Amino acid sequence: MARRRVIIIGAAGRDFHNFNTRYRDDPTTDVVAFTAAQIPDIDGRRYPAELAGPLYPDGIPIFSQDELPALITELAVNECAFSYSDVPYAYVMGLSAIVQAAGAGFLLLGPAETQIESTKPVISVCAVRTGSGKSQTSRKVVETLMAGDIRVVAIRHPMPYGDLVKQRVQRFAAIEDLALHQCTIEEMEEYEPHIVRGNVIYAGVDYEAIIRAAENDPGGCDVIVWDGGNNDFPFYQPDLSITVVDPHRPGHELSYYPGEVNLRTADVIVINKMDSAPAAGIAQVKANIAAANPAAIVVEADSALTVADPSIIKGKRVLVIEDGPTLTHGEMKIGAGAVAAERAGAAELVDPRPYLVGRLKETFASYPGIGTILPAMGYGEQQLKDLEATINATDCDAVVIGTPIDLARIVHIDKPATRVTYDLAERGEPNLAGILGDFVSQHGLG
Repeated sequence: MARRRVIIIGAAGRDFHNFNTRYRDDPTTDVVAFTAAQIPDIDGRRYPAELAGPLYPDGIPIFSQDELPALITELAVNECAFSYSDVPYAYVMGLSAIVQAAGAGFLLLGPAETQIESTKPVISVCAVRTGSGKSQTSRKVVETLMAGDIRVVAIRHPMPYGDLVKQRVQRFAAIEDLALHQCTIEEMEEYEPHIVRGNVIYAGVDYEAIIRAAENDPGGCDVIVWDGGNNDFPFYQPDLSITVVDPHRPGHELSYYPGEVNLRTADVIVINKMDSAPAAGIAQVKANIAAANPAAIVVEADSALTVADPSIIKGKRVLVIEDGPTLTHGEMKIGAGAVAAERAGAAELVDPRPYLVGRLKETFASYPGIGTILPAMGYGEQQLKDLEATINATDCDAVVIGTPIDLARIVHIDKPATRVTYDLAERGEPNLAGILGDFVSQHGLG
């Protein structure tokens, strides 16, 4: 019988995991290609034979998603599996129309086919959109568990933008490991906050191999914390599921794929940024939670901001730099840096668009809604150079860094600069300390 021919539509993350868990060892299907979107420079590669398994001795080519209709015809494709996240429902169904018009079926793989079981208790931290505050919630979970002498190993949603074979299983326990694994800014922003807090974090490509390594980490492991990416659902079966929602984007929790999956499956829902969100947005999010998942425990929280040196901001014309993905496919108009600049009395937020250099022009062309904030794009060496040149070309008095890591450690900034950090600050009860205390007791970890 002929194998069913499949294209996996992806963005260098969920797509590889779906292949590994659903298709790699299935003799009835033949994955003939991946397509790539969202992230620059990830097409034109191959998923390597070393990771693809014996059914794929030549590996699998990766094409641009723009080529999808032609690929369906040229490769006689039967089915396309959509495998990336943080997109509106209209986009997903629009892509399904393109696929079906070319003659193929359109598929969304669910948790039952793609989640891996762990031998350790798993806590997942996910979100309904990129930039909701998932990372600060993960940090709070890790800090709370570690304060109770629980040995925590975190596993991050994949960002495999380099050599996929070398990135099969990555372990980060020291800052030097970031250079060892040649991490991009986007990777550093997710790994470094864990490292500096003293816990180990894993990432990579093969998440079956990753979790087995994490379960047997040299430093010991009592609990796995899944630190999710975008608004994707977990790669592992969680024993406690935490989902973060953002009242700055009310309604998105019910209109973006697959964030609504996280909303509906959550045991705990954290409403973040309540200190800066409009009251109407908070009310709408609460109503949507009550309708979609009334059994969930709801934790109310602020995103507490700390400015290293407010005097650099007050009365000054400032350039604000925020986390890249939050502003691009996350569609946020402001972030921690912009909120902190306003609170600290900045005279003006300087528009970076007249000063853009190189590939940052492409970023703003692809995401025209970014506005007057500069995204810290750093998927490769050239983007880093363009980011540095743009910052230093911008006519401003000072720079406000709202990225999760200290950007000044990565690029040279020739102006006064200050960093904004942010942490989850819960409002009363229920809170994560109580919820995690119950989790520890239930699993006999105390």
